[in-house]
Order: sequence, then C-alpha cells, then structure tokens
Amino acid sequence: MSEDKARSTKLKFKGEKAKKKRQREDGDDGSSTRRRRRKEDDDNPDTWVLPETALEIRGPTFIMHPSDPSPICITFDSTRGRIILHTLDKDKTEGQTSLNLLERTPTEVSQVWVTTRVAGSPTINLRTGTGEGKFLSCDKHGLVSADREARGPQEEWTPIVFPDGMVALQNVYEKYLSIDEVAGGSFSLRGDSEEVGFAERFWVKIQSKYKKEAYEEEKKKKEGVTEDGKANEAGTNKIYQAWGAGRSVVSVEDKKELKRARKEGRLAEALLDRRSKLKSDRFC
Repeated sequence: MSEDKARSTKLKFKGEKAKKKRQREDGDDGSSTRRRRRKEDDDNPDTWVLPETALEIRGPTFIMHPSDPSPICITFDSTRGRIILHTLDKDKTEGQTSLNLLERTPTEVSQVWVTTRVAGSPTINLRTGTGEGKFLSCDKHGLVSADREARGPQEEWTPIVFPDGMVALQNVYEKYLSIDEVAGGSFSLRGDSEEVGFAERFWVKIQSKYKKEAYEEEKKKKEGVTEDGKANEAGTNKIYQAWGAGRSVVSVEDKKELKRARKEGRLAEALLDRRSKLKSDRFC
C-alpha cells in the first residue's frame, strides 16, 4: 500500500515558479553549496531581500522586529479584522531551527503586506495581503489599526532606512511606529514615539524583482532618459542641479543680488534710451 505524500505548507505567491531540487555533488563542501544557493536566490526574482533605499520598499513586504525573547512579525488576522504581532518561533520546524532572523521569510499570506506609493512620493501605503485589503493607519493619538479600505493622510508612512539596514516608519504626525509591551508580556503596535530607538526599528524584506525595478527606475531618472529613448539634457540638468524637483531655489542673499542686478539693468537701459533720444533731438 503506497503512502500518501504530505502536502507542502510553504507559502507561495501567484506566478511563482517551483524550484528544482539539486542533489549535492560528491566532494562538494558546505561553503560552495551555500555560495551556489545564494547565487540561485539572487537569480530568483521572488527571493526575499533587504532594501537598501526607501524607494526600493514596494510590492509584497515582510515586516519583522527583533523582540526579546522571540522575534515577531506584523500580521493581519482577516477573520477578526485586527493586527496581530505573530511570534516567529512558532513557525520553526526541524529544518528551520538554525535560521537567524534575517534569513526568515513569510510562511503565511497573512504575514505579507503590499506596499504601494504614488509616483515620485516619499510616502508609502501598507495594505493587507489578505481579506478585502485594508490599509495600515495611525490616528493623532498613536492608535494603529488596519480597518480602512481607502487611503488618506493617516494611511501614509515615510520609510527611513538606516545604515545597518533597519527601517523606521514615520506617520503623518511625524511620530514613529513602535512595538509596545503591554500587561501580561504581550506586544502591540503604537504610533506615537518621538524618537527612534530599539522599539522603533524593524527589519523589512521585499522581493528581489521589486528591488531591481526600483534600481532601473532610478537609473533612468539619473540618465534623463525620456520615453522615446532620447536624453532630455535640459530637463535633467534642471531637475538634478536645482532643489525642489526642478524649481529654481536660491538663498535670500542671492535674491537680493538678483533684485539689485535687475534694478541696475533697468537703470542702464533707461540711460541708454535717454542718450539715444537726446542724440536724435540734436539732429532734428
């Protein structure tokens, strides 16, 4: 009697291709195997990676916090319609006990948020990956929820990426998202921190293809390439050599100099016109 094969519980996204298992070659040491796996992961567009800049945070997003004694991730319970801080140690299997925090990936769709942004905007919106799609929001009192289907100012977050790779999320009230320990040793999300400390720093992971997409977009902007493939040098120079996204911004002193130059220029023109008129009167 043949035994039924156990069904895999690994999280998969729509369009994700199944990986082929590779047997270890004879004489192959562990280090070369790890290098080969890293290369395969780099080539796989669905690999979970850390963003290097705020513009790279887009698409499916996995948010973790290195809490003690167990790291947690921000999860949305679509059944109860509320945010849950899920303990990642509960997801450990026999083969995952050796994984450190930065090697963790989501095991359930409820652990994934979808990051969107308006083109050119520094702020992002975080929408739940399950249920009807609700946005992560924070009110003026610092209460964090995910129960709104429309986005507004309270659903906007500004990601700040630190040199060590960790990310802080600032809301519209210029306060930071943080992990808060409540009675009984459980945790909750708050959005009223004035400064960034340990509780306000998160590890954020995105998929490799979205990181590459952000890189290509930024590269095109720097090169000043338009849709027809021609370099718009004038527009590029104005955007990247001036503040305010192409709008010329000068200091107060420069404004005074410009004003004085214009005034002197108008006086010089008036004198020239006066002299020309006098010469013409003499010959009349």
